[in-house]
Amino acid sequence: MSTGLHITQGTFSYLPDLTDEEIKAQIQYGIDNGWAVAIEFTDDPHPRNVYWEMWGMPMFDIEDPAAALHEVKRCREAFPEHYIRVSLFNPALTKMTTALQFLVNRPPHEPGFRLDRQEVRDRSIRYTIHPYAADLPHGDRYRNGRE
Repeated sequence: MSTGLHITQGTFSYLPDLTDEEIKAQIQYGIDNGWAVAIEFTDDPHPRNVYWEMWGMPMFDIEDPAAALHEVKRCREAFPEHYIRVSLFNPALTKMTTALQFLVNRPPHEPGFRLDRQEVRDRSIRYTIHPYAADLPHGDRYRNGRE
């Protein structure tokens, strides 16, 4: 089942996909603010899955956004059918807080989510979302447009 909708996670998620120049500009903004740059990827974009796989180590002291954009491109080459995001972390107050986070790659086919309903005690109803892609094993979730 395909909804034709894109997942909406992070800043800019309701806008069209960013171009490489726009990605570079956002990374430059983070560098100008002293934020660390990290690139992450996953094939499980569930909204509660906040811990994605790291692509290399976070870049704490880069001065040129081209270095981070180069790593984004390398990650895209290695994982073209995964979600990839750039996270910028603010080290203020000796904590690494997410200051800015946005998607820079998504699979060509996004099967979407379904809403599961569960009746529990006292006639209460609980809802959760289930990604259709999670019906397939890791690594096969977005291949060839299968659902």
